[in-house]
Amino acid sequence: MTLSRYLKNKFFLSGLLILFALLCFEPATAQRNSKNTKKELENKKKKINAEIDQISSLLNETKAHKKTSIIVLLNINIKLEKRQDLINTINAEIMELDKEIKENESHVEQLRANLEKLKKDYARMIVYAQRNQDSYSTLMFIFAAENFNQAYSRLKYMQQYSEFRKKQAAEIVSTQNQLLAQINELKDQKHEKNVLLGNEVQEKKVLSAEKTEKEIVLSELQKKEKELKSELEKRKQAAIQLQVAIKRMIEAEIKRKAEEANRAELKRLLALQKEKEAKSKKDKKDNSKEKTETTPIANVKADTKKENVLVPVLTEEAEALSADFANNRGKLPWPVVKGVICETYGDHEHPAIKGFMMFNNGIEICTSKGSQARAVFDGEVTGIAVSPTGGKLVIIRHGEYLSVYTNLGDVTVKTGQKVTVKQVIGNILYNDDEGKTSLNLQIWKGQKTMDPGWWLFNGR
Repeated sequence: MTLSRYLKNKFFLSGLLILFALLCFEPATAQRNSKNTKKELENKKKKINAEIDQISSLLNETKAHKKTSIIVLLNINIKLEKRQDLINTINAEIMELDKEIKENESHVEQLRANLEKLKKDYARMIVYAQRNQDSYSTLMFIFAAENFNQAYSRLKYMQQYSEFRKKQAAEIVSTQNQLLAQINELKDQKHEKNVLLGNEVQEKKVLSAEKTEKEIVLSELQKKEKELKSELEKRKQAAIQLQVAIKRMIEAEIKRKAEEANRAELKRLLALQKEKEAKSKKDKKDNSKEKTETTPIANVKADTKKENVLVPVLTEEAEALSADFANNRGKLPWPVVKGVICETYGDHEHPAIKGFMMFNNGIEICTSKGSQARAVFDGEVTGIAVSPTGGKLVIIRHGEYLSVYTNLGDVTVKTGQKVTVKQVIGNILYNDDEGKTSLNLQIWKGQKTMDPGWWLFNGR
């Protein structure tokens, strides 16, 4: 074998090793991305399971009640949604695993092909080494050089060739180890997939049983549709009265803030006027000139106090709080430690009576008996009143925004009190007729309601 031929082989093997490294790198990157997605799905699954456990706990409370209630149906509906979401998440995990398995199988094949190639190349090197293993042949190869430079090059060639053989042997061992590890990982992934498929089958059985339970409860409730409609109409009217009461309280609050701002502005203008009068006397300026420059107080009152126009007036501090509140959209903590949304915002059909429409200016959050309500953000308590639907309501201002909490028993805060995020503001009432504990949360911006579900962390 000549030096040029050896170098040609060496470059070929080096290129092969570079290609091998690239092939190993790409699947590794794909695996990292896949593991991130897999972790997200696992976290989502844990969250859904925790929600299902919470709903099951609430359902056990309501089932222990003396009669089948609407809240039982609502909880079953929520549980069905969560169960389906769980099945969808498991399916997503299976799909992700299928993708990983496919990538790993491809990687294993690449490793096997590379290993086979490395072994063949190494075998050729061994054969060559055996043919030229005696020191005499090596010396003859060196001394047969035409000049000193060529002899030195041949000597370096022999040294590099020996070193390359060692590296090639180490590379074969490393590739074998990688291949073994990849095969074991592939086995683990296939086992995990089988476990997930088993979980999916089990969850589908539970889902089917829950659907049957829903039909039974729905049938019982529909038997007493007239009674339910009458009861719901009363609640609907009480809810309308509640919304009117809340709106009036908010209007009064905005008016109070506007009047405070007017008084502050009047005070500022009076001080400015006195300052100008004092300066006028000191500088002995003409009275007519003073009248032209001074803003009359009567005009100030007429301009700043307008009837039937409710515009929230904010201080710099309140504006900063508003901006902070707005920036936390989708990040606000829940007003209860544990709970589920059992009635959504806006118009929606009643789950048991077709065609009967319901409306909610906020969201209904069902929780465990004895739970407490807490503030969703820093702010100031601006209103506490008895609710037309029973219990008490609390309004907390967060600059331009307001959060409203209804169906409270004992309230632990006072009007004008500053509160911090997650601070307890009162106990949530238990409805003995329905066997449920629920809090109604509303978010207002000025006189406009907003969907609280979009504001709470993972509320949607």
